[in-house]
Amino acid sequence: MSNTKNTSQTQNSRESHDSHESQESQESQETEKSQGRTGRRSAEDRRPAPMEVLRQARAQLAELTGLAPDSVSSFEQTEDGWALEVEVLELARVPDTMSLMATYQVELDHEGQLTGYRRVRRYERGRADPRGGR
Repeated sequence: MSNTKNTSQTQNSRESHDSHESQESQESQETEKSQGRTGRRSAEDRRPAPMEVLRQARAQLAELTGLAPDSVSSFEQTEDGWALEVEVLELARVPDTMSLMATYQVELDHEGQLTGYRRVRRYERGRADPRGGR
């Protein structure tokens, strides 16, 4: 008898829980509609996160140049999208401190698609910049 009673209580508890979840889901949908978010995403919602932009920039530069990016030394959002400076290993040498590195300036649009790049500096890995600049 108690087993039947427990089963009935469990079933009523589940129904109450399901009803509560359904009500929360419906309220959430109504809130989104009132805020104008009915399945359409604004341009701002489609923008990739900064880390996603960094990954895309490195991958796209590697694909275009055939060179492996080593690090990103500069990263900023601009009016036109994103601007980065990427350090790339251009020529491996032994010892490693004699390897030739290059700095590429990379520009991306707001969606993270590469729109242009250019090499702005070439240097030996072990060599410091004179006066801390280029």
